[in-house]
Amino acid sequence: VQLQASGGGLVQAGASLRLSCAASGRTFSSYAMGWFRQAPGKEREIVAAINWSGTATYYRNSVKGRFTISRDNAKNTVYLQMNSLKPEDTAVYYCAVGKTKYFSTDDLGYDYWGQGTQVTVSS
Repeated sequence: VQLQASGGGLVQAGASLRLSCAASGRTFSSYAMGWFRQAPGKEREIVAAINWSGTATYYRNSVKGRFTISRDNAKNTVYLQMNSLKPEDTAVYYCAVGKTKYFSTDDLGYDYWGQGTQVTVSS
């Protein structure tokens, strides 16, 4: 399984970014997907997750109302739309493939990871 994340960058607070993660090597539509992030000196944390069909989603509290996760199973791609970005959103963002159709909020529930894309938000 290969995951290619893209869309990161350096933006000012209040701006928007859309991350994409293209998957190959597995039946994409059969598995949940997640976005995680890791800031320097901090543990990796889940940002958002989506089930196999896109009908159920999860967001960590700090991004609710600002971030939207979605997926296009025809394109084997999952997205993370990030609006109203804050400096505390600065991190390397990773996409991951779930072990089942249903998302987990724990990184142990994911078994393939992308290479990460840097998001830097300046104040």
